[in-house]
Amino acid sequence: MPRNPLRYTLVYALVIPDGLVLVDTGLDDVESWDALVAGVRATGHDITDVKTAVITHLHPDHFGLVPRLRKASGASIVMHAADAHRLRYLDETEYAVTERIDAEQLRWLGSPETVVTAARSADLVRFARTETVDVVVGDGDRIEFPGWDLEVVWTPGHTPGHICLVEHGRSLVFTGDHVLPRVSPNISSIPGYLSNPLGQYLESLDRIANVSAGEALPAHDYRFRGLPERARELIEHHRLRLNEIEKAVSESPRSNAWEITERISWSRPIEAMPDRLRRLAVRETQAHLIVLADQGRAHRAESEPARWVDRSS
Repeated sequence: MPRNPLRYTLVYALVIPDGLVLVDTGLDDVESWDALVAGVRATGHDITDVKTAVITHLHPDHFGLVPRLRKASGASIVMHAADAHRLRYLDETEYAVTERIDAEQLRWLGSPETVVTAARSADLVRFARTETVDVVVGDGDRIEFPGWDLEVVWTPGHTPGHICLVEHGRSLVFTGDHVLPRVSPNISSIPGYLSNPLGQYLESLDRIANVSAGEALPAHDYRFRGLPERARELIEHHRLRLNEIEKAVSESPRSNAWEITERISWSRPIEAMPDRLRRLAVRETQAHLIVLADQGRAHRAESEPARWVDRSS
């Protein structure tokens, strides 16, 4: 992943009698494509041997190489219905509307204009808008290939249609971006997506924490053991984050989401982040504020931009 701190996407190749099945594809970039082709070749196969790609979710670093892969191999594409729905074609007029709504929400959150006008960091429409999905799956479905039986676990939060894949016979779970071994995935409030993304993400973590598996295979960082423990660590991380944001609201009533974002802790100072990451940060703050409101721990005062007060106000 050139120019990205995550550095790479892990793409998994499952061997079947007549070729390979991939889990995710990688970012649409020449360097990424060359790495995918070389990786497939290292297994003793050619990129033309890829029969199917199962996509954990519709983000550019997971779906991005689908068009090149389909052109090279004719591979069929499998995705959850909630993300597959996002692939419908949008013309320039419709796309301009989505950009306007996106900017309006960021201003409503109190974001600086540089953050509002920054290049969209996760364009879920334009990069893939001419593609379609061959097989649409839902929670509990089985995706079967010779020698492989993958159970779909729907884990919304990071995106509406994020899925994990459980291979019970091999004691493996492909976790996509839902559970990573080292970092917490970004959970953002985005117009037109989940109304309570963090709430659904936490519920999804509870579900995956109950899956018995010997090894987790995430899309970033490295393979790891102890999936239930890691899922519970992420739940605890967000519990502490909710407390931190609740305290920030209490100490500075009528703050907007951006002002709260500036007051809470991040892995690096908010002012040192590029604007595309700062827009993710403010939307992640908003996702936590939605949960606090749902729990009765904070509520939004009617204003423009939206301002928050604690339960005592």
